[in-house]
Amino acid sequence: MRRQIREHSAHDPATKGRPAWNAGRKLGATRALKPQQVWAIRFWLDRERRTRDRAIFDLAIDSKLRGCGIVKLRIGDIVSGGRVRSRAIVIQRKTGRPVQFAVLEPARTSMPAWLEARGGTFDDHPFPSRLDGVTHISTRQYVQSVDEWVAGIGLRSEDDGTYSLRRTKASLIYSRTGNMRAVQILLGHTMIENIVRYLGVDAEEALTLAEGTEI
Repeated sequence: MRRQIREHSAHDPATKGRPAWNAGRKLGATRALKPQQVWAIRFWLDRERRTRDRAIFDLAIDSKLRGCGIVKLRIGDIVSGGRVRSRAIVIQRKTGRPVQFAVLEPARTSMPAWLEARGGTFDDHPFPSRLDGVTHISTRQYVQSVDEWVAGIGLRSEDDGTYSLRRTKASLIYSRTGNMRAVQILLGHTMIENIVRYLGVDAEEALTLAEGTEI
């Protein structure tokens, strides 16, 4: 039986005494996924016919965005001229700063498959809430989905969560190149201008490294 997620208002008496949904979570402390784990999750999602979740997962790996950024994307952020962009730029929700990312083949395949079923316009969210089909899924729903994906391949959500997806490609780039400068740019850290001046790297070099890192 499919588990139902019940949303409550903060003013609802049912919420009194309930712990926060992220109580006890090690936010920011989860480890990056290994390449074989990335492909194991993709295989699990395909086997379960989770078209939407496969698209979210692939986009999360490539974009390295926080959960709050993933859920608030617009179709127009990643699609142009009827095709998924090879490079995209979005404004980070947490910092208000732009960040660029390369979209590789897995996401360029899974996103059109999902959008064909989902429909919508450039102004719509690619991952709408099931409550009204207009607003985006909540960050909480995204976290719960990631927990389900990692559990599906035998991992623990306490060790592998949303920050694992954000860190996976960045960690792989660093392990293969040792280029921390590119990683800082690709993650869109808030002090990016100072990091660029100090380390001497530009966004073009960082994106080229990202496009050459296939997982």
